[in-house]
Amino acid sequence: MSMSTQHGGGNRKPSTKPVAGAKPKQGGDEDAVDEVDEVEESAPVSLGKPKASPRKSAPARKTTPAGKRAPAGRPAARKVAPVKVKQGAAWGPIILFSVVGLLALGIVGFAVWQVNENGLTVRERADRIDGIKDYFKINKAYTEERSHVWGPQKYDLSIANPPVSGNHNQNWQRCLGDVYTAPIATEHALHALEHGSVWITYQPNLPADQVEALAKKVRGKDYMMMSPYEGQAKPISLQAWGFQLQVDKASDGRIDEFIKALRQNASLEPGTPCSSGDIITETGTVPRDLGKDGGNTGMTSGG
Repeated sequence: MSMSTQHGGGNRKPSTKPVAGAKPKQGGDEDAVDEVDEVEESAPVSLGKPKASPRKSAPARKTTPAGKRAPAGRPAARKVAPVKVKQGAAWGPIILFSVVGLLALGIVGFAVWQVNENGLTVRERADRIDGIKDYFKINKAYTEERSHVWGPQKYDLSIANPPVSGNHNQNWQRCLGDVYTAPIATEHALHALEHGSVWITYQPNLPADQVEALAKKVRGKDYMMMSPYEGQAKPISLQAWGFQLQVDKASDGRIDEFIKALRQNASLEPGTPCSSGDIITETGTVPRDLGKDGGNTGMTSGG
């Protein structure tokens, strides 16, 4: 009896080409069933839901030498892209523009300040000096006593000492930057204040270096004079018509402020001279009446 090779089950070679998902043929063909069984045996069985396919990412560039693998368990190192370094700021132009801007602001500020300064009256500028006495505010009637009279006068020293206003002699003390080393007559000094002079007085015991420091502020300057004075409350006193400032030291910055604000500006007779005319250059507290009763007029020599 010959053996058929068509239906032999045990000696048949397994298919080397499994087809996933192949279905058995209809008609109960035994070979088709066998092929399906083989496919089912070779196909992996998945328990549970199928996993989603991971997204493919761009392969990293290999940094390991050719022919060598990266160490196990360590991912291959990525090549680091070069970092662009931002250039530093251009400080030269920034500083230049900043300086120019500050200068511009300074110029504008100074211009505004000048406008404000020019808009102030003499009294408003003087009143900003710390410690100054403005007798136009304190005792306005006192500042209006300004008749020209002969002979010695009585002054109310409880109001101001030295006086800063009052009736005074026809002749004024020369105030061409004169530094008098002895007391002068108040009657002549007040007439110089009326013309716009600043009169600096100091206690006779003021140290010589401070006297010299004051003298440097006076010498060679028109509408300025100085002399010692007995009885004033502080070592140094400054007088202009209707104004007074007393300080302790010649280095006090307010002295210059007083001079700047009131020298010639406090004049009650603007434009009148302080260094010529019927002037007195003598020292002494008794007034000289030049021109009285038709007598001689003109400058007297200092003594």
